[in-house]
Amino acid sequence: MGWTSIFLGFIFAGFILAAIPKVSNNSLRSAMAMVAIAVLFVGLAFSSVRFVPADRVGIVTKNVLGERMQPGQVIAVEGQIGTQGKVLQPGWHFWYWPVVFDLSTVELTEVKNDEVGLIEAVDGEPLSRGQVFADELEFEEFKKMIDDPLYFLGDGNGQKGPQTTVLTPGQYRINTELFSVVTVPQTQVAAGTVAVLKSNVGEDPSIRMEGVDEAGNPTLFLLADRGEKGVRAEPLQPGKHPLNPKAFEVNVVSTERRVANYTASERAGAETLGAITVKSKDGFNFPVDVRVVYYIQPEDAARVVALLGGDNQKLQQLLTSRVRSIFRDNAESVSALDYVNQRSVQARNAAATLRTAMKPYGITIESVDIGEVGSEETLGELLDTQRRRKLAEEQEQTLQLEQRAAEQQKELERIQQEATEERRLATATYEVSIAEQQKQRQILAAEAEAEAIAIRAQAQAEAFRVIAEQIGSGNAALMELLQTIGDKGINITPRVMVVGDGGNGNGNGQDANTTALIGTMLDTMVTRDERSKPGG
Repeated sequence: MGWTSIFLGFIFAGFILAAIPKVSNNSLRSAMAMVAIAVLFVGLAFSSVRFVPADRVGIVTKNVLGERMQPGQVIAVEGQIGTQGKVLQPGWHFWYWPVVFDLSTVELTEVKNDEVGLIEAVDGEPLSRGQVFADELEFEEFKKMIDDPLYFLGDGNGQKGPQTTVLTPGQYRINTELFSVVTVPQTQVAAGTVAVLKSNVGEDPSIRMEGVDEAGNPTLFLLADRGEKGVRAEPLQPGKHPLNPKAFEVNVVSTERRVANYTASERAGAETLGAITVKSKDGFNFPVDVRVVYYIQPEDAARVVALLGGDNQKLQQLLTSRVRSIFRDNAESVSALDYVNQRSVQARNAAATLRTAMKPYGITIESVDIGEVGSEETLGELLDTQRRRKLAEEQEQTLQLEQRAAEQQKELERIQQEATEERRLATATYEVSIAEQQKQRQILAAEAEAEAIAIRAQAQAEAFRVIAEQIGSGNAALMELLQTIGDKGINITPRVMVVGDGGNGNGNGQDANTTALIGTMLDTMVTRDERSKPGG
């Protein structure tokens, strides 16, 4: 309200005082005078009320009634005359009288997304000798100083000049008379890279590291921790980082795999650095195509920056120098033909040596491959001789294979023949065994048959003896004969007449029977002879 309240108070008080002479009542006059004085006081009181909108910050300047600031002091504290460090927050504020105080309002300080706010203080503790930026602070501590300038200028021991710590995206009620703010884009670290910081603020670095110089000699170098000056050991990972680009130098280092091609021919999508020419033990000079795959691990990025200045041409020159030197040294100990034939061995040896040489610089060698070795001009005759020798060796190997195959076939046939003979021998042995068993079986059968016949003969003889004792031996023999004739179906009708005893018909019956039997036997013999004749 300020001067407006005072002006209105004087106007209303003037109207009241002008009306007093027109009033005849002394008591009323006195009352009107008191009202006029009260209006003046009310107007004066309202003139000390100030209002700060929600989207602004109130900055107060004290003109009188206070101590003067010290020489070099810009912002007043503890009631000193001058621009006050404390700002007014949104709302109503009392007792900021006109003449004594001036009040101005400024917009809130806004830091947009993907930006940071760089701050410079016009007052505070002086920077140390050689110091360019104020000490780096934790963000919460720094924000407390920004929100409370009296703390910054008092117990916070804030330093005058450019601040290392930055404001992150957001809105801030900043005393713009104490702090100037400039917004810049945030530091972006792309995928496949890390950012190594080289700090321009802080104490001397304290992390001691072992490495090598450009000549390959062992050396020591220093890396910085947080709050220290120099190359920071801990790199920034991919993403956005609220960083003061004036206080920190950002070195982007790629962590992706890269390929260095040392070849005379161009290759799509690959860096070509020219073939490596080597000289063999037997005096041949020839080019060698080499492919080196390498990368930088995130934890080695600070080493690369400290020793080589970053992922730059210097690194490529160092790698090329080491690769060429290693391949030339290795070629001097072997003949050209051995080099061609032992390409994979040469590649492995070169890879092992190159890993050892580049590790102190923070470079990791993944693989080393050898492509074409030599050319028609350099090794044409040698390679042609090698090809002819190779062809002869292959032919000799083919002949040896064929000979071995023939020997194996011969051996196979011998084995098959032996197997056949063994099967035959086994079969014959088996058949002999069977014949022997059949022989034994027949012998046993014959013995059994003979024993049975003997038993039967004995039984028949015993039976015949018994019968003969009863009926006489002649009758017993006749009975046996008749039984045999019946069993065998022998025809007993005589075809030969045998007359005995000179035709004497007085013979007894036994002689007659004997005569008949003889006739029958003769008839049987005649029949047998007839059958045995050819065509009978």
